[in-house]
Amino acid sequence: MTELTLDVTPITPADLPQIEKLDERAFGPGRFTRTAYRLREGVPPAPNLSFVARVGKFLVGANIMTPICCGGVPALLLGPLTVEPAFRSRGIGERLITESIDAARAEGHSLVILVGDEPYYSRIGFKRVPMGRISLPGPVDPARVLYCELQDGAFEGVSGPVTRAL
Repeated sequence: MTELTLDVTPITPADLPQIEKLDERAFGPGRFTRTAYRLREGVPPAPNLSFVARVGKFLVGANIMTPICCGGVPALLLGPLTVEPAFRSRGIGERLITESIDAARAEGHSLVILVGDEPYYSRIGFKRVPMGRISLPGPVDPARVLYCELQDGAFEGVSGPVTRAL
């Protein structure tokens, strides 16, 4: 198979309709009932921390970072991370996450939370949130709630509800 040139850039407002279509293909209409979607509702993504991946002019992946509060502490919610099914298992998702985390760290953010698969995200430095430490609105499998410290000790003492950023 030939190598494809991947172009990763910060999202723009013009990307949002394409990202929505990609999310619809990947996650279906039930995605809006998920806890993470409820936290993002009405809160715009951080454009300098959210990225899209293209092969030519074709959008093949996107990662959104949204400001949240975690037990009253400012944090970021990673996701949705979406990769076009035909382009999965090529490192695109990992590249998008790395770009977002590097940008967030450079801006001085200290903590990222997500709901996802620990085996995948642990490769990038995410750890499972200890049981009962934080709570998200709506049903969520506690084993899928993960965090990544962008600064040492950023998760120490953090507990309580995860809410939309004000």
